[in-house]
Amino acid sequence: MPTSPRTALVTGAASGIGAALAEELVRRGARVVLADRDLPLAESNAARLRERGGEAFALALDVRDAARFRAVADEARARFGPLDYLFNNAGIGVGGEVSEYDAASWSDVLDVNLNGVIHGIAAVYPEMVARGSGHIVNTASVAGLIPAPGMASYAASKHAVVGLSKALRIEA
Repeated sequence: MPTSPRTALVTGAASGIGAALAEELVRRGARVVLADRDLPLAESNAARLRERGGEAFALALDVRDAARFRAVADEARARFGPLDYLFNNAGIGVGGEVSEYDAASWSDVLDVNLNGVIHGIAAVYPEMVARGSGHIVNTASVAGLIPAPGMASYAASKHAVVGLSKALRIEA
């Protein structure tokens, strides 16, 4: 990462990989927007990063909501300037045999894991293209390459994210 301050938006930043990404980005000097549907935990993480001298703030985001994703991206730009990085990291998993899945289970996984990524790309990619600069990182999983039994909806969503990411890379 360059030494000049960069701005990153990280989804799923309240815990796990997203929280670790936010911490590492701040350590490297980036200004970070922590977006998550668990706003209190995301705010706690942002406060901890500020206590360490970083520039960070949290916003509520359910990645299934395209309009809210655009609003979060707009607020991030208003506070920190153009977005240099988007980390589409929010994700969920539902286990079990395919015969046990109902329509709601499929929809939940696909809406968060795939449509959430699509909403993020739609919210920031046009600006990045217009500027000629920016990076989008879509968190997938080894399940996006090698499916495992009992994880069909998760594997399907992550395969789609891998394919979307490869296509976007070629286009960019």
